[in-house]
Amino acid sequence: MPIALSDVEAVRRLLIIAARQRRPLSYADLLFELGYAFSRPKMRTLCKTLDAVDTAGAARGEPELAVLVVRRADGLPGEGWWAGIRALMREHDGPWTGARAAEFVRELQEQAFAYWSARSVPAPREEER
Repeated sequence: MPIALSDVEAVRRLLIIAARQRRPLSYADLLFELGYAFSRPKMRTLCKTLDAVDTAGAARGEPELAVLVVRRADGLPGEGWWAGIRALMREHDGPWTGARAAEFVRELQEQAFAYWSARSVPAPREEER
């Protein structure tokens, strides 16, 4: 049974697992892990959840997790990630594509990898089993 795209804790858990495995996920991969085929409307809904994951994580002092979700084509997050409210706090004023953007994303991904490699993954709730 698919996991609701709006389930912040379930999406967070999948991203923590990916961070512990030191691997980014494509939007399609994450949708598949949640039980869905890729579609633009589902991806837009998922992006709202990714924002909620990072908003809650920031309140706990955790590094971003949404930065792990990338386009297959170039390995970078989508436009919404770059243009989101936290973009103002990111200290990146360059392009959203290319080598400079990729380096910036890798730095943030490394922060998530390092942080979560030393912590446990939250247990799934009953409805996720």
